[in-house]
Amino acid sequence: MRRITKRFLTAALFVGLAAVLFAARSEARDDAKKLEEGKPAPNIDLPATQVEKVLPDKKEAKSLSLKDLQGKKNVILFFYPKAMTPGCTIESCGFRDKVEKFAELDTVIIGISTDNLEDQQKFTDKEKLNFPLFADADKKVAKTFGVLNERGFANRVSYVIDKKGVVRKIYSNVNATKHPEEVLIYVKENLAEKK
Repeated sequence: MRRITKRFLTAALFVGLAAVLFAARSEARDDAKKLEEGKPAPNIDLPATQVEKVLPDKKEAKSLSLKDLQGKKNVILFFYPKAMTPGCTIESCGFRDKVEKFAELDTVIIGISTDNLEDQQKFTDKEKLNFPLFADADKKVAKTFGVLNERGFANRVSYVIDKKGVVRKIYSNVNATKHPEEVLIYVKENLAEKK
C-alpha cells in the first residue's frame, strides 16, 4: 500500500509541476501576443544611462520614460541578453555607429537588458555607446514585452515605435551584425517624413 501511495504522490507531484510550468510558458506567450504591430507600446520608466543623449534638457536625469519621447521622436527599443557579451556588443556598436543617421530621421536608439544600471554604465563606457541603456534588473519590462527567456535574460528582440507611441515593427529574429542596418532601412522607408 505504501508503494502505491508513494508512486501516486510522485506522479501527482510531477503532473502538478508540469501544469505550473505549462501555465507559466503560456502566460509568457500571452504577454508576447499582447504586443502587436499597430498597437501602443507599453510605457517604460526605468533607470537608464545617458538620458541626456535623447533628452538634452535632462542632463542630471537617472531614469527615462518612453512617454517623455512621445510626440518628439521615433524610438528603436532593442532588447539584448547581457551587457559586454559578444553578440550584444556587436549589435550595440552597430547601433552606435548609426546613431547620427537615425537622428537625421528623427529617431533615437535605446537599448535594454536585465542588467543593473552599474553594468549598463560599464558597457556604455567600455564601448563608447552614444545612446541610453535601460536597466531592467527586476525583469518586469522584459516580462511585459514577452521577451524574458527561461534563463532570466531578455531575448534579442527590437521594436520600432513611432512618435505616437505605436509599435510599427517588431523584429524577433535578429542577426546582431546586420540588424542595425535593416532597422535603419525600415525607418527610412516607413517613418521618414516626406519633403
